[in-house]
Amino acid sequence: MESFVNHILNAVKGFFMGAANVVPGVSGGTIALITGIYSRIIEALNAVLSVDTWKELFRGHLKEFWKKIDGWFLLALAIGVLLSVFTLAKLLEYCLSAHPIATWAFFFGLILASAFFMLKALKGWKGADVLFLLIGVALGLVVCTLTPSQTPDNMFFIFLCGAIAICTMILPGISGSFILVVMGKYDYMMAAVSNLDWGVLAVFALGCLAGILAFAKLLHWLLARWERQTMLVLTGFVLGSLVKVWPWANVPSPGSPAVMPGLTGHLPGLPSAILWCHIGIALIVAIELLSKKKQA
Repeated sequence: MESFVNHILNAVKGFFMGAANVVPGVSGGTIALITGIYSRIIEALNAVLSVDTWKELFRGHLKEFWKKIDGWFLLALAIGVLLSVFTLAKLLEYCLSAHPIATWAFFFGLILASAFFMLKALKGWKGADVLFLLIGVALGLVVCTLTPSQTPDNMFFIFLCGAIAICTMILPGISGSFILVVMGKYDYMMAAVSNLDWGVLAVFALGCLAGILAFAKLLHWLLARWERQTMLVLTGFVLGSLVKVWPWANVPSPGSPAVMPGLTGHLPGLPSAILWCHIGIALIVAIELLSKKKQA
């Protein structure tokens, strides 16, 4: 049994993981690696998805069930994650509303640097690796160019967003909030958290649960057998999806709302965008240095 202090420390780690997953480009999985709890999270999730674990519950062995899923650890982590999501949502909603170009530039820097370090981690490149990377880039471009800027607000689509986003939240290097950006629902979900729209949040949470149950095992299987190829496709997808995070692609032109300023050569707020892009890059570099130090 862990001490109360350890539970508090796990909640703090959960807080930083939640903060990372709220910001596109910063991976909660990377924060879990830095704080030394990544493997423990994977083991706990595998236990939750195990039939043998649930047999303990159905037999009335509550203590054994709680121990198998590492219950106190997951509970402390969940409290920290939820606390960070609900405290940061209003800040990000304000930033996106009052300073959209600077905010999206910050996100662009985060995601660009994340993709760079994902590529840097892959050693011994071969011709086939480039092919997998290009497949990922093509997928990212197709998904982002075919996804409309205004995606449906119906509950089925919110459920789908939750199911897909939760799977990326456990991957180092790619964040769940980035997937929400790609699917055109980042602003919408931040507003739902900020305004405590419990209906939307409940459907999103059910989607997350379904995603974990349906895809976590598949993801674990893919990474166990084709880790390199999977990570190459994912990294390519991140690179291709940068078109969705281009700061001026999210701000309609004052003269014509249908035309994006980034496509007309008019880039308002460029100095601020460059500054915040570099701040985003610097943040990822700092996180990577901490990660390397932790691994050493």
